[in-house]
Amino acid sequence: MAGSSKRERQMARERYERQQARRQQLAVRRRRNQQLGAVGFALLLVVGGVVALAFFLGGDDDETTVATEDTSSSTASPSASASPSPSTTEGGGCTYSKTPEPASEDVGLPAYDAADPETYREPFTATLTTDQGDVVVEMAAAEAPCTTNSFRHLATEKYFDDTSCHRLTTGGIFVLQCGDPTGSGSGGPGYQFPEENVPAEEDANYPAGTVAMANAGPGTNGSQFFLVYEDTTLPPGYTIFGTITEGLDVVRAVAEKGVDGGGGDGKPAQPVTIERVRLGTA
Repeated sequence: MAGSSKRERQMARERYERQQARRQQLAVRRRRNQQLGAVGFALLLVVGGVVALAFFLGGDDDETTVATEDTSSSTASPSASASPSPSTTEGGGCTYSKTPEPASEDVGLPAYDAADPETYREPFTATLTTDQGDVVVEMAAAEAPCTTNSFRHLATEKYFDDTSCHRLTTGGIFVLQCGDPTGSGSGGPGYQFPEENVPAEEDANYPAGTVAMANAGPGTNGSQFFLVYEDTTLPPGYTIFGTITEGLDVVRAVAEKGVDGGGGDGKPAQPVTIERVRLGTA
């Protein structure tokens, strides 16, 4: 029985590695297309005095920030998109960079005052009010100030309001993923930022109750995050930015209903909508 369980976890990690490798290929293809577009544009200018050029780059990015394929992720460490342009809110260790892809819902970049970094380390809580019950998260602001600052910004701008938790994994990796306004797994806020507060590479390094960022490779954190409802082992590439203090039973009740259509990874059979996020003092 133990051997079977270990094999299931290994298969889940291998599946995630394949998915991450696919994302890496998509990112490389996207960068290559952009480079070719730039070269083509320069040639057109040289040859003929072009007045205007509309160049549309094709993309087939089907899941940008996902933690389960995404969460079940692994060591493929894909680079998530083309080189970002630095935002005006960088400094003091926090850098929020614009992404080539447009925001699913544009709420701007998080404000950050580099002159007062300790402000962003003050503890606070976030209550996810869902149609299945409340989930209260103690935010790890001291350990992950850039991530929690981003989450606070998105919550304040009501970015998470009326969004679905679009993904559930139940086979070897145990997470419910949320934070995409499109509900597709490919949406984001139009900016990204690096990892912080990642765990060691060891068994159950994402224990039950952990709240962590989903991503599509190093430096591609955006708005998607996952709630861990049973001890889970993942490559240490996902920022831990909170702990569920109330409502873990809510997440487990959703997980017990399984994945829509069966299987171990997909849309939860029990739909979950985050109605709003309330911020409070810890």
